[in-house]
Amino acid sequence: MIFIRSLFFFLAAILATVAYGIFVVPLIFIHYNSGYALAQSWGKTTIWLAKVICGIDYWVKGRENMPAYACVSMAKHQSAWETVFILTLLPRAVWIIKREMVWVPVIGWVLYALQSIAIDRTSGKRAIEQIEEQGRERISRGLWVSIFPEGTRIAPGKRGRYGIGGAWLAAKTGTPILPIAHNAGECWRRNAFMKYPGKITVSIGPPIVTAGREPGEVIADVENWIEGEMLILTPAN
Repeated sequence: MIFIRSLFFFLAAILATVAYGIFVVPLIFIHYNSGYALAQSWGKTTIWLAKVICGIDYWVKGRENMPAYACVSMAKHQSAWETVFILTLLPRAVWIIKREMVWVPVIGWVLYALQSIAIDRTSGKRAIEQIEEQGRERISRGLWVSIFPEGTRIAPGKRGRYGIGGAWLAAKTGTPILPIAHNAGECWRRNAFMKYPGKITVSIGPPIVTAGREPGEVIADVENWIEGEMLILTPAN
């Protein structure tokens, strides 16, 4: 039954992605806000499909911690679920993504149209400069900047190395960071076809102040909060 549900979800999600993508990409270039709203509608549809077909529900803890102003959001990365969910959660956001993501059909094109910051992670200092330059411009327009600081999906109970890029942007612009923890990987596993029923907890922490601080100090605070919260969401056996 898990396989059948996962297959139905896969087919429904592909159809929804193609159907929305046909309209989202051109609409973003015509009217950004309308295009973004349609992209969020796709995200909500995908989350709904995961719930009704695969039994993956969720609840949000700490929603009151979300400020009315733009922040840099930093989230735990375990699956594709949170990527879609964060699109529906934040008011208007761009993503810091790997450059090769732009070439992924439909989803990559939408991320490009949404003016995400596509970086070459092998370029070192140049990538950091690009994040700061383009991120500063996006924030000045009232857009959030969203990043997964571990850079790749990490299995439940594990942690990756937290990269400095998002913290560098936040510290250099004095923009607060909104930390997000979750246990989506318990239902929607990393790079896995099978989807398992359950209730995901998304935990939003208080904004972390960055003004006047060093990026290394900031990312340490982000990691400590997220990983501390993960011990609550996914206790060690």
